[in-house]
Amino acid sequence: MAGNLSGGPMKRRLDVLPAVPAKLSAARLFEQQFLPFYPPGASLESVRGADANPGNNPAILDAIEQTAQVFAALAPEALGAPDLVLDVSDASVHRLSAALTAAARERLFAARPKPGEPPLLVHFVLHAALYVGSCAVKGHGGRWLVRNPLWETRVRLDSPMGTSEIAPFAWLLRSLSDDGLEKITLADRYRAHVEVPFEDADAWPVIAPPERRLPRLARVRYDTLFQHLKTHLPELDDFGPDFPSPPRFAELGLTTLDLLLVGGGRALVLYGAGREIGPGKRGLHLFWMTRSGFSKSAYYEIDVGPEAYRVTAGRASNGVETVVVTLLTGGRTVEHEVLWWGP
Repeated sequence: MAGNLSGGPMKRRLDVLPAVPAKLSAARLFEQQFLPFYPPGASLESVRGADANPGNNPAILDAIEQTAQVFAALAPEALGAPDLVLDVSDASVHRLSAALTAAARERLFAARPKPGEPPLLVHFVLHAALYVGSCAVKGHGGRWLVRNPLWETRVRLDSPMGTSEIAPFAWLLRSLSDDGLEKITLADRYRAHVEVPFEDADAWPVIAPPERRLPRLARVRYDTLFQHLKTHLPELDDFGPDFPSPPRFAELGLTTLDLLLVGGGRALVLYGAGREIGPGKRGLHLFWMTRSGFSKSAYYEIDVGPEAYRVTAGRASNGVETVVVTLLTGGRTVEHEVLWWGP
């Protein structure tokens, strides 16, 4: 089994799932398919914190990179996606993410390299985690943090926002869970934790001086928003191809929309609360716009009420400008801070 750094066979046998369960969480996937391979009695915290390559042996690092290359060659067939191109680029992680469908997951569960072995999904996740890590290492100067089992290997990144660690194994488990397939994908996590911190947002052209006053839009429709921007921010004359369509925008049920220039006027944040999504709950929508149009978005659940949210410009401890989203949810105040160019 490739997950054992010693190279020896794994002696404990896994009780494999006979088929993909009706509801598969990331925790259940981990406990049933991966936890039996961990050292008996060892805590997950100690396993994830122990350096399995303290001497920085280049042979181990080369083996990791070779494993990533093998994954790139074999994954298209394993996923039933023959046109999938995995070239160790950021874009390839997005292509891989799109290929992680429910049908692909069932295919991985059904296949076993040998009779009595765990499903191909276990081998796939190990190799996929190293592939995603390799993309971050090669594309953004990351450093391998080798762990045992090998799928727990992480990558340390030093970006303009500071030092962070990414855990591709956890991302894969969440992305292959039912919630991940339906909501937050591998691409979402890679974008937020790898691509966005390295984005050269300071090179974006200025839309308008940040001190320009931009009034609230009180009657929110696609056409009234277009007219509002034409009046108060004529420099932004295109929503871009990825902004919600007029019907989709109407479905959000936004009652008001506020405008905030950030990043020295290089980005515009549109934000407002939408329709009720449950008893006492609404959705808060944020959209980031550049001179080229729509860039990215974020969504939060908030309590119903006029004081349920606040969005302001902030500044991180290293001096980088941020956007601070303060929410009232479940009767308590929660604060989220993201980079000014978006999550």
